[in-house]
Amino acid sequence: MSDSGRLVTDFGHNDAIPYFLWDRNVTVGRLREALLDRDDPQRIPLLRVLLREARPDEVWKFVRPQTVARDWADISPGLGRRRAFWEWLLGAWRAHGFLP
Repeated sequence: MSDSGRLVTDFGHNDAIPYFLWDRNVTVGRLREALLDRDDPQRIPLLRVLLREARPDEVWKFVRPQTVARDWADISPGLGRRRAFWEWLLGAWRAHGFLP
């Protein structure tokens, strides 16, 4: 059965749309593709939506903490009220040696 065009919380189907991208026509497959390509113009905007709208445990299904830490300066301006949470989390991981 195809999940094409359906909002999902199970990200195992590349043609489905993640619930946190409800207002965009971006599938799981397209999201993964954009996040892997550092030259994709949608990469940073999609990272921002991911960190702003998805549950924190779901973020790691798409990116690694090292990626978020590396690109923080570009990502952080678009996080709104979620920015403080991510700053706290990245800071704690750095303090414990999990991130450089």
